[in-house]
Amino acid sequence: MRDFADRDLEHMSEKGIQPERVSEQMALFRDPPPFTCIVRACTVGDGIVRLDETGHEALIAYHDEAARAGRISKFVPASGAATRMFKALLAHLDSENDGLEEATTFLAELDRFPFSEALKDVAGPSAGRRELLRALLLESGLGYASLPKGLLAFHRCDEAARTPFEEHLVEAAEYARDAEGCCRLHFTVSPQHEAGFRDVLETQGKRLASALGVRFEVTFSHQDPATDTLAVDMDNRPFRDERSRLVFRPGGHGALLSNLEASGGDIVLIKNIDNVSSESRARTTARWKKILSGFLIETQKRCFALLEALHSSEVSAESLSAAEILITQALGLELPEGFDARTTAEQVAWYIERLDRPLRVCGMVRNDGEPGGGPFWVRDAKGTVSCQIVEGSQVDTSSAACREIVAGATHFNPVDLACGLRDWRGRPFVLQHFVDPSTVFISEKSAGGRELKALELPGLWNGAMAGWNTIFLELPLATFTPVKTVFDLLRPEHQ
Repeated sequence: MRDFADRDLEHMSEKGIQPERVSEQMALFRDPPPFTCIVRACTVGDGIVRLDETGHEALIAYHDEAARAGRISKFVPASGAATRMFKALLAHLDSENDGLEEATTFLAELDRFPFSEALKDVAGPSAGRRELLRALLLESGLGYASLPKGLLAFHRCDEAARTPFEEHLVEAAEYARDAEGCCRLHFTVSPQHEAGFRDVLETQGKRLASALGVRFEVTFSHQDPATDTLAVDMDNRPFRDERSRLVFRPGGHGALLSNLEASGGDIVLIKNIDNVSSESRARTTARWKKILSGFLIETQKRCFALLEALHSSEVSAESLSAAEILITQALGLELPEGFDARTTAEQVAWYIERLDRPLRVCGMVRNDGEPGGGPFWVRDAKGTVSCQIVEGSQVDTSSAACREIVAGATHFNPVDLACGLRDWRGRPFVLQHFVDPSTVFISEKSAGGRELKALELPGLWNGAMAGWNTIFLELPLATFTPVKTVFDLLRPEHQ
């Protein structure tokens, strides 16, 4: 720890960060991990499952049975600020010439936005363009630029505005209620905004619960400061602020892995806070959420039955054959080289180790030009090829071969997952055991006008879940309704 003084160690202790972890992070800056080795893009029939409609009802029945038993819960990362939604409008406030086209379009379409009435009330009837933008974005008005997306008005319903937080409650009522009418949801939020979410839950949440005939059991958590990562300067030395204190930055959404585990869920459905449609379209989304979940449960039943059989005193040839089929066909994995030459006991041990992992079924939609990661066949350091979600930052774009593979991708990741977090005995998995630490990402940022390097932990649905058993399932594009800019609220699914 020669890079750090006693006061640095005290700072780490205050945040709950082990000095050894900081040393590991320093080493990653100095010797970054290699890019992910992508073999080919996953396509329908080669890594992506396309279901026949005849099987939908059976999968929905699996889901409904699990929901009635209280096994289904929902996990929503919701701490992201809305700043990027209003990037162009904020730029126009700083400079008349920047973002002029966007500002003009925004004002021309103002009445179509669900927050227009509230904005006019705050700004006043005679407000001009810049006054309206200030009233919308700054904390002296509605303060939308500094609020989390989950607390913005996204939709109109019965002439009232509704936030994404409320829409996720409504959506959960469609597929997450148990036999007693309880819907369990967990939201990760920033500490300064938790009170705002609780206020909406206390007022609108109660009203929605009464109208929908359910009870919402909602919990909140924050990103653990102990998952923050050290920033360094461009020479890989610890970056310090004006008081010479070490600068730590949030470790990205991969830091939420501990929140996911602590939520205590069994079958957990994950979806981003901004990917939610209006209530009128919720049934389509809910149906496919049930299909996604049902597919996971059906596969999980097969895994659990085989694990029980493989743990018996005498393992049958039929069980060994069934394990090989499940692993190589349903999970898309290859048997190790020389596997046939192993003893039966060695084969059984490998099957158990490969099957006794968290399971996830990830929805994938046709690539319609949206930004984001996608499904690829990936070769790890041991030579194992598996299906993984890969972000653009993980790919060596200087390689013509990699660029060609990415260009041939047909689907992308909308972050719509069904996850099985308990093993065949009903015990929760220790999710940290299945992280690929080599998938960290180094980005260049700035603070106080000085450049720095930041380290993001393995992403929640890519590197943090790299050791999970993974299946990609094609979903219709109608299930993906994100709001990345304020103008996305003008799309039909949000009107």
